[in-house]
Amino acid sequence: MYEGPVQDLIDELGRLPGVGPKSAQRIAFHLLGAEPADVTRLQEALQKVKEGVVFCDVCGNVSAETTCRICGDARRDPSAVCVVEEPKDVLAIERTREFKGRYHVLGGALDPLSGVGPEQLRIRQLLARIGSAEITEVILAMDPNTEGEATATYLVRMLRDFPGLTVTRLASGLPMGGDLEFADELTLGRALSGRRTV
Repeated sequence: MYEGPVQDLIDELGRLPGVGPKSAQRIAFHLLGAEPADVTRLQEALQKVKEGVVFCDVCGNVSAETTCRICGDARRDPSAVCVVEEPKDVLAIERTREFKGRYHVLGGALDPLSGVGPEQLRIRQLLARIGSAEITEVILAMDPNTEGEATATYLVRMLRDFPGLTVTRLASGLPMGGDLEFADELTLGRALSGRRTV
């Protein structure tokens, strides 16, 4: 263990997702040897993210404004909504250039073991949005893992009561246990275009 601020920095970096103890130590020592201007730019970028990024009032995606650029784009198809777990999933689907509708970000997936139930997700907002808009198709684009499957199954049950609404899921081809974020554009594009009705 190191002393004082260095160990504090390593500990904080180690709390970030995907950063293990060795990586945290490498990053800390990189920052320790970096030019002061580089460290200042990093501090400013972190501060801007916390102060300047908001979540879209309509879909829940990250945005610089109260309405994100996708929800504000009149060229997007308002009748199709793709439901995803996280904002990073929006980017993954946008990279395919297959989907021309709008999105709804749940803010996670059902995970009772971690204390994440329907109340912690933006499911109520989704149901209100479908009930008040001209939405005819909801595409469930959950991660192909246990939590994603549980979330999709729950949403299918909730959405059955909406007359005239088509609920679809991404086609097979995505590896079980993976994340949409890491799927290549071709595979995700095929899964989106070949979606199946549930």
